[in-house]
Amino acid sequence: MFRIAVMVSGGGTNLQAIIDRVADNTIKDVEIALVVSNNEGVYALERAKDANIKGVVVSPKDYANRDEFNKALLKTVDDAKVDLIVLAGFLVVIPEAMIDAYQNRIINIHPSLIPSFCGTGYYGLKVHEAALARGVKYSGATVHFVDKGTDTGPIILQKPVEVKEGDSPKELQQRIMEEAEWKLLPQAIDMIAHNKIEVVDNKVVHKN
Repeated sequence: MFRIAVMVSGGGTNLQAIIDRVADNTIKDVEIALVVSNNEGVYALERAKDANIKGVVVSPKDYANRDEFNKALLKTVDDAKVDLIVLAGFLVVIPEAMIDAYQNRIINIHPSLIPSFCGTGYYGLKVHEAALARGVKYSGATVHFVDKGTDTGPIILQKPVEVKEGDSPKELQQRIMEEAEWKLLPQAIDMIAHNKIEVVDNKVVHKN
């Protein structure tokens, strides 16, 4: 069984999409071994509990410095013996030591078509506010591997979503979640679990 850890910071809608797709066997042969949150009391932990998945909190606030937190975060994931780390709205910078230890085994979902509206400062509603301010006709979502840059790792999957006249940032956010994020992230996990992609020269190659 392919084991994953899902890392969250908030409500956990992408976590729920993964839970549902594992349950209905859209994602095959995959077990969510652990959910890690950097915040106490977030709804994502309730989702994990309801699905009988172990949920833990590793918060920077509980450690003397960022180095201690980074070590604790890496140990928590190491102890779970997972094959893949999935960042599903995790708003903490991933320690370099974790990126080194899990090279091409950490994926992230970003709510735009990278390289548009990505990088430092682009998260949550800020992404959609920027897209609407620019007047783009399409936005969307991207699943990518995590490297030591911000949203710079090899792209696995992308899906465009139409921007509609009069959209608010929240309306665009919801449409991108429903039409792209909740589909792409489970799809990427299934592909990785079944060895359907590899990284060659910092690009994702799809295998038959």
